[in-house]
Amino acid sequence: MRNFLKYCRLSFIISLLSCNVVKADTDTLELISPQEASALSIEKKAIILDVREDNEWNAAHIPGAIHIPLAQINNRLSELQSYKNSAVITQCRSGARSAKALDILKSAGFTQVKNMEGGLIAWNKAGLKTEQ
Repeated sequence: MRNFLKYCRLSFIISLLSCNVVKADTDTLELISPQEASALSIEKKAIILDVREDNEWNAAHIPGAIHIPLAQINNRLSELQSYKNSAVITQCRSGARSAKALDILKSAGFTQVKNMEGGLIAWNKAGLKTEQ
């Protein structure tokens, strides 16, 4: 009986580790670097959705980005309907709020959503252009 319990525990641990590996791979597929996001935006192959607050947007933002604060996304989804089957890149200051925005958009049926890794902090570190 003890061997059976050890086997069950070991199987459970292995299955948990396997789930975490798959989850990490899935998360990686939803991330995009600032450099990739910039190139897609410049080439008009994607839109960037900035989900930061108004004061953050006013201080500096990515040229051509669409601004809808995270708290308003559910109520303003209609403004994004034309992008439902297009590439949408969510972006915030560091990547946390934009990850939530990604989940909201995917739940609303958006098919090509990515989260910009590191947010505007990473964008600035990469030396990419912002405007006020």
